[in-house]
Amino acid sequence: MLLRRFLMIMAVIGISFSAPVASAQEDQALTPKQAEAVRRVIRDYLMEHPEVLQEALEALHEKVRQAQEADSRKNIETYRAELFDNKDDPSTGNAKGDVTIVEFFDYNCAYCKASYDGLMDTIRADGKTRLVFKEFPILTDESIVASRIALAAKKQGKYDDVHRAFMKYRGKLDEKTAYKLAADAGVNVDQAKKDMASPDLDKLLRRNKEIAHSLGVEGTPTFVIGDRIIPQAVEASTLKQLIELTRKNPKSGQQPG
Repeated sequence: MLLRRFLMIMAVIGISFSAPVASAQEDQALTPKQAEAVRRVIRDYLMEHPEVLQEALEALHEKVRQAQEADSRKNIETYRAELFDNKDDPSTGNAKGDVTIVEFFDYNCAYCKASYDGLMDTIRADGKTRLVFKEFPILTDESIVASRIALAAKKQGKYDDVHRAFMKYRGKLDEKTAYKLAADAGVNVDQAKKDMASPDLDKLLRRNKEIAHSLGVEGTPTFVIGDRIIPQAVEASTLKQLIELTRKNPKSGQQPG
């Protein structure tokens, strides 16, 4: 690799320049003449091999990615119980599945809605995966109302129906529309409005936001699966690969290409 070769050359140069200096005084810096010589060598090399810069950037990107993955694994472990096993979070799929996916989402997120069918079809087809819904209303004030309606509907056993209705609705989900869709899904809206005032809902939404912040979740949808954080919508084929990777090795830390 050019970058490795370049670094080896510079190491040799560093030794040849510093050796006579070190013999006199080990901590003495390069002389101006030596420093200028180093700069000329670096410039000449980069002019002849500009591709080494791209290689260096790719190496830096990979180093940053690995550091971020290490941080993600650590943070996921810290919040594992709240991410995967919070009884207050709605969930679907196989309750005893061997793989759990957590989704942070917003009902006014176009990407969340666009990926909804593929996500649900994949969960159903796999049969051994559980999906946890993390209400994360960050886009609009109406999103907060929609999340509260959905969580209140959970007390009536209607969360799945309301969630589906909200996700399949195209356009901005305002308060009036959200109540209508909930009513059409069989929710007792008057009771839901009472339940929406519960401090428990405030606590859950606030905690979801705190966990998201700690994990570095800044947008929707964001998925957590195994020890990986996927900060974007995922195609069904990629999701299947992620499920299989997690099933085979929950601590793999790898993503399909």
